[in-house]
Amino acid sequence: MKNIDYKNELNPAQLAAVESVEGAYLVIAGAGSGKTRVLVHRVAYLVEKGIKPEEILLLTFTRRASEEMLRRASSLLDERCSRVSGGTFHAFANATLRRYAKVLGLSNNFSILDQSDAEDTINLIRTQMGFNKTEKRFPRKKAILEVISKSVNKSAKLEDVIYDEYPQFLEFSAEIKKIREEYYKYKLAKSLLDYDDLLVYLKKLLTDHEEAHLSLSRKYKYIMVDEYQDTNKLQAYIACLLASEHKNIMVVGDDAQSIYSFRGANFRNIMDFPQLFKNTKIITLEENYRSTQPILNLTNEVIRMAKEKFEKNLYTKKKGEKQPVFIDAEDENAQSRYIADKILELREEGVELKDMAVLFRSGWHSNDLEVELASRNIPFVKYGGQKFVEAAHIKDVISYLRIVYNTGDQVSWLRALLLIPGIGPKSAEKIISSFSDEKNKAGAASALKKEEVVKLLHILKEMDLSQQEPAKIIEIFLEYYQPLLKNKYDDFHKRINDLDSLLRIASRYKSLEQFLTDMALEPPERSLAEAGLKDKDDSTLTLSTIHSAKGLEWHTVFLIYLAEGHLPSYLSLEDEEGIEEERRLFYVASTRAKENLFLLKPHLDRSPRSMMDGGGPVLTQVSRFLDEGRIMDKFVRVEDTGDEFDAGCDEFTEKLGQKGSSDKEFLKMMQEYFRDKEDY
Repeated sequence: MKNIDYKNELNPAQLAAVESVEGAYLVIAGAGSGKTRVLVHRVAYLVEKGIKPEEILLLTFTRRASEEMLRRASSLLDERCSRVSGGTFHAFANATLRRYAKVLGLSNNFSILDQSDAEDTINLIRTQMGFNKTEKRFPRKKAILEVISKSVNKSAKLEDVIYDEYPQFLEFSAEIKKIREEYYKYKLAKSLLDYDDLLVYLKKLLTDHEEAHLSLSRKYKYIMVDEYQDTNKLQAYIACLLASEHKNIMVVGDDAQSIYSFRGANFRNIMDFPQLFKNTKIITLEENYRSTQPILNLTNEVIRMAKEKFEKNLYTKKKGEKQPVFIDAEDENAQSRYIADKILELREEGVELKDMAVLFRSGWHSNDLEVELASRNIPFVKYGGQKFVEAAHIKDVISYLRIVYNTGDQVSWLRALLLIPGIGPKSAEKIISSFSDEKNKAGAASALKKEEVVKLLHILKEMDLSQQEPAKIIEIFLEYYQPLLKNKYDDFHKRINDLDSLLRIASRYKSLEQFLTDMALEPPERSLAEAGLKDKDDSTLTLSTIHSAKGLEWHTVFLIYLAEGHLPSYLSLEDEEGIEEERRLFYVASTRAKENLFLLKPHLDRSPRSMMDGGGPVLTQVSRFLDEGRIMDKFVRVEDTGDEFDAGCDEFTEKLGQKGSSDKEFLKMMQEYFRDKEDY
């Protein structure tokens, strides 16, 4: 049996967290401070102290994370650690519900609907209720399921989710609510649960069935929750209910990295944890093992300006004096050129492409950069958003340009015609054949009379290719394409930014032939597939949204579009909570960098929604996160060219602090605190 020297393997704050056993603990783990190391060593420590592995519950957000932690704990101590109960909230819920299904009126052999199955079930109900035959285009199955799922994960009313996030569906609110009701009945009758139901039914088990609740709480005497800042209201409620008897719970996370509210994550969970468990001990991990001190000086200042936070000041013993660099580029393409130039320069200095990343707030922010990288033969992989040239709506518009350039391009004709409502593959093939075969003109006659087909043929007939530049051609077709875009895609409003990018990129070309060649010559898959074959040191650059980059790190990080309306997003400008989450996004992005951090802003830009409104170039204002407090002292500039808790929480805290509260009173207060806005 191994004897672990915890004192020599951990820093003082980590050691304090690991050796904490009885009671409630909140571990605020700053970026790069060894959070996983703490969890691994604490599992080993508890087991080494004689606690039965089966009495320890480790809840994580991915199965891989829990498996890796328990594997490392077993390697650190012995195989007993592998018997610790570990997994995701949903996996734990599934296993628990199998044992207690009858208590809830469920069959213990219930089936779980995956995403595709759930969407198909919604579509079946949608069709049975006749909503597929409405005069106006009714939301599709995927969008309806997203609305229903978000209302569960955010513990919000369906109407509020639609109003806030899907305003284009407001007129169908009543119908979507009816679909949700029928969806619930259908699942219950068929012994089906979807992903969200697992949490809903587990909460119901713990709140409505005291015997089951006590049994589970006594079984899992020591509870640990990873990434607590990412829990939604249901998950936090479940974790707290499981610990309500013994109150032996440690939650680990970083309030400064709470960035997933769009998935239902609730920032208040981590902030209010000490109010739920009145004797909570807060342990802060501040020693950073990733970044140099100049980078940490910047990130510390950014989060210091947060309205509400747990105080921390990250420091490191790592050597490095390079200041973060801010570049005010002339425009979007100058921003892209600077990045490409710097990447090639760093590669020559020995920094591999795989050790560099470009991060951005929204997937469309990298559109121009992707084209620039392809033209420089710099291979990249993109996370968190489809690659620009692969997006369906970009392919749609480019199909029109290909037809203009080559009227015999049957593949492009097929794509363009299939966009038109009422035109299927057979009708499209007849139309295409009729262009070259007189015999097929009669068969295509009815389809050729469709209004959209007539418009398309008229545009092509009037097009004077010799006098039209690519951007002008796109502008002409966008007017025709906009109604088709709205008809085909439920999230059409999110795709407009990509079309705006396409227009801006095209404006740099005089030749349609060259534009189409550049769009097609270097598809991302081919450049990535060939990278390792041609040159052994040609790894791939990472392009990623900030949300997808959380938990990762690189030697060099470029953070782009640091302008008002971009980061922070224009959708957050009138929302204080939204602005604070945007601040945390900036913090997460900046703390991914080990050695080099480049902050970029295009000086000239077009408004995100200007393309459809006919807007022109505008001057961009630097992000507020680079223009407050003492932040400007924390970077080198290069020219290129809380609040108080709400009254309800205060009242709850006051009650919780009263002496003599019994466990039943604690449960009652906790139920009030976690009360849902709607009964699911």
